[in-house]
Amino acid sequence: MAASGASPLPPTLPAPSPLSRAEGFVWLTARVLEQRRFAYHFLGGGADPVETALAAYRNEDEGYGHALEPDLRGPVSRPLHAAHALRVLDSIGRCGGQRVERLCRYLTAVSTPEGALPAVIPGLRGCPAAPFVPIVDTPPSDLLVTGLVVGLLHRNEVWHAWLFRATDFCWRAVESLDTARPYEVEAAVAFLDAAPDRSRAQAVADRLGRMVRAQRLAVLDPDRPEAFPAAPGYAPGEHHFPYDFARTPDSLARAWFTDEEMTRALDFLAAEQREDGGWPVRRHPSAPGTDLECRPMATIEALLTLRAHGRSVTVT
Repeated sequence: MAASGASPLPPTLPAPSPLSRAEGFVWLTARVLEQRRFAYHFLGGGADPVETALAAYRNEDEGYGHALEPDLRGPVSRPLHAAHALRVLDSIGRCGGQRVERLCRYLTAVSTPEGALPAVIPGLRGCPAAPFVPIVDTPPSDLLVTGLVVGLLHRNEVWHAWLFRATDFCWRAVESLDTARPYEVEAAVAFLDAAPDRSRAQAVADRLGRMVRAQRLAVLDPDRPEAFPAAPGYAPGEHHFPYDFARTPDSLARAWFTDEEMTRALDFLAAEQREDGGWPVRRHPSAPGTDLECRPMATIEALLTLRAHGRSVTVT
C-alpha cells in the first residue's frame, strides 16, 4: 500500500503481442512493398497499395527486377523475381487478368528449350547475384523456379500456352526426384499442391514425404538440430522445419509430419522472434543489405505461417 500522500504506482502494462512487436520492426526496417504487405495481411490494409508498390519493380519486358528478390541485385528482369511477384499477387488475390497474361509472355520469352524456367538468364554478368545463384551462359531448366511459378498459376486457374510444357517439365522433375535439397522440395510441394491431376499429385507427394524423412531434410526435433545436418552447400544452421514444407494445414506435405512434430516446429517458429520484433533469415546473406531486406520478408512469412496453422496473431 502506498504511503499517505505518495503517488500511486503506475499500472503494469501488458507486454506487447508478437504482432505488435513485428509491426514496429517492419515500420523501422522494411521496404515499402513489405510495409504494405504487412498492412494488408494484419492491419486491414487494401490490396491496391500492395500492387502499386509491386509495380515499381516491373520492367518494360513485363518481367520484374530491381532486387525484388533481394539476393539478385540490379535492374534487369529475372525468373526468380517473376516467381516472387506472383507470390505477392497470389497473397492479395490479384494473380490473374492482364497483369499475369503479360508476365506469361515474359516467361515464354525466357524459357529453356524444354519450356521451363532457368533461375537466371545469361548475359547478366554485370548484375550482382548471390553465390548460390550462379550465372552461366546456358542455364538449365530449374524446378526451384518453375515449380513455384507453375504452382501459383494453376492455383489461380490461370491458363496460358506457356503452362502446358512447363507443367510437363514439373511432372518429370518431381517424379524423378530421388535425392533433393530442401528448396527443391519446397518448389515441388508448391507445384503438387495446385497440380490439376490430384491423384497423381497425391501419389508423388507420398513418395516425396518418405524421401524427406529418410534423408532427414526436415528438423523433426528443434532441441536437437545437430541430428539433422544442413544440406551440402547450405550455410551452417540453414535448416528446414516441417512448416517450411507444409505452410498451410491443407498442403499435401502436412501428412508427412505427426501432430506432435508440427506442434514442436510451430512452437520453435514462434520462439524465433528476436528482441527487435523480427524473425531471422536462416540462409547466409550474400551482402549486408540483403539481410536487412530479407528479414521483414521472413517476418511476414513467419506470421502468415503461424496464423495459417491456427496460432493467434493479433495486435494488442
